[in-house]
Amino acid sequence: MGYTLPSPDSPAEQAKRLMDQKKNIETEIETHISILKANQSTMQSPLVDTDGFPRADIDIYAVRGARVRIIELRNDLKDVTAAIGKALEVIYDRSQSEQSEDTSDRTEGSSVSKEPKPFARVDGVAPGSPAADAGLCREDLIVKFGQLISTSFASESLAPIAELVGASENQSIGIKALRKGQSVFLSLTPRKGWGGRGMLGCHIVPYSP
Repeated sequence: MGYTLPSPDSPAEQAKRLMDQKKNIETEIETHISILKANQSTMQSPLVDTDGFPRADIDIYAVRGARVRIIELRNDLKDVTAAIGKALEVIYDRSQSEQSEDTSDRTEGSSVSKEPKPFARVDGVAPGSPAADAGLCREDLIVKFGQLISTSFASESLAPIAELVGASENQSIGIKALRKGQSVFLSLTPRKGWGGRGMLGCHIVPYSP
């Protein structure tokens, strides 16, 4: 039998389309931010001088347009990120179900696979960082980071996360976390130049249940 392509409406394909959309939105945001930088402006810079007249040293029309579009795109980004989280939840739940069935087939007397345990805790998230954009919060417990789970770590070192992040610049990484006992599914895109240290903008420490 030949290879069968996944259905265009499969959860995996939906997640892929959403991640592509997220990447396009982030690229467009960067384009408009570059317009602000070219005019030595930010989202909060005044557009009038000390006398209340429109500033002559910047393209006010371009700056206003860029600001409006950035706000719109950031709202779109939040919606897409939330949709990716829901898609990842469907994919993860399906994967867990398939693993459970496979385990029950291969292991006599066993019908349920153990749920992965949290292995890391978010100790802090910088405002405006990729982690903040993804919806990661302080005290979130990381259960899955990309394909990394608790058994992926031979010691308390989180070096595998650093290696994965370093190899995934501008690529979405699916995350499953526990927040106040509830599972949350996020999509985090590491990137440089966001305005702070590192590619994530968060501090993650080892966690032992």
